[in-house]
Amino acid sequence: MTIAVCPGSFDPVTNGHIDVITRCCRLFDEVHVVVAVNAMKKPLFTETERVDIIKHALADSGMTNYVVAWTDGLITDYCRKVDSPVIVKGLRQNGDYEAELGMALVNRHLAYVETMFLPANPVLEHISSSVVKDVARHGGDITGMVPDYVVPLLEKALR
Repeated sequence: MTIAVCPGSFDPVTNGHIDVITRCCRLFDEVHVVVAVNAMKKPLFTETERVDIIKHALADSGMTNYVVAWTDGLITDYCRKVDSPVIVKGLRQNGDYEAELGMALVNRHLAYVETMFLPANPVLEHISSSVVKDVARHGGDITGMVPDYVVPLLEKALR
């Protein structure tokens, strides 16, 4: 059985994230969606809230072969813990490759974990958590950028 780890800050989870996660679920026996705590970021939602939001967002996906968790450690340590040989990351056209390639090389060095890149769905590639938060902060419509469940939660968090 091959387990893949799909990490991110997911603050908030976007439809782009959900697309990558569901595609990943079609490719692997089990997918661990891991909310990674990034000390460099100040999240709107706690780790537990993000885990719950992702679980709710994936509930209607038709996928059942996923686990949602969080870690404040290295993703490679999480991979070792669950015996996963691969990390899966989505790539947009905005320079994600350069940033993600560096991390992929570090992850391989640390734990011999490979990184697989899935290109973003062209319809969703302009969406990022940062853009969603910025649009929502300014009263813009984020419908279609995030799962419907996230819209009121984000609006409340930004009040």
